[in-house]
Amino acid sequence: MLKLVWTCGLLLLLATPAVKAQSHYDLEHIYNPAANAEADLEKVLRQAAREHKHVLLQVGGNWCIWCKRLYRFVHDDADLDTLLRKNYVVYHLNYSKENRNLPLLQKLEYPQRFGFPVLVILDAKGRRLHTQNTALLESADSYDKEKLQDMLKQWSPAALDPAHYVHQ
Repeated sequence: MLKLVWTCGLLLLLATPAVKAQSHYDLEHIYNPAANAEADLEKVLRQAAREHKHVLLQVGGNWCIWCKRLYRFVHDDADLDTLLRKNYVVYHLNYSKENRNLPLLQKLEYPQRFGFPVLVILDAKGRRLHTQNTALLESADSYDKEKLQDMLKQWSPAALDPAHYVHQ
């Protein structure tokens, strides 16, 4: 009996890290194909203006493994997650067979040409500042933290503040 208790205890102890390693987010529903992206974007822009941030659109779909990898990579890394939350209001713009959001993508100058996911950075007025091909941020079967961090810093509101460049 004691051997059975020890075996069960050991199995429970070994299983605990696996439970902790599970994601606290739903990778199957990052994007909403039924969303009214135009209306959502207007709300996101208002929020960005209030918070003095830029907007980061992650264009992709729930079908896209690299979209899920990017989402997980950023949210699992405290430095990247903090950098993102400090400088950007994030919106996951759906592109799928159910809803390609082509009129909005046309206004954004066709970012889908880079594949998925693709990142589009807007200022709080909705002006497109940058479109990032995320393939350039990849490393093996994941992403390169330094490259992603640099891109987020280089397009942050502080980096584009004219006051930083007056005396140059």
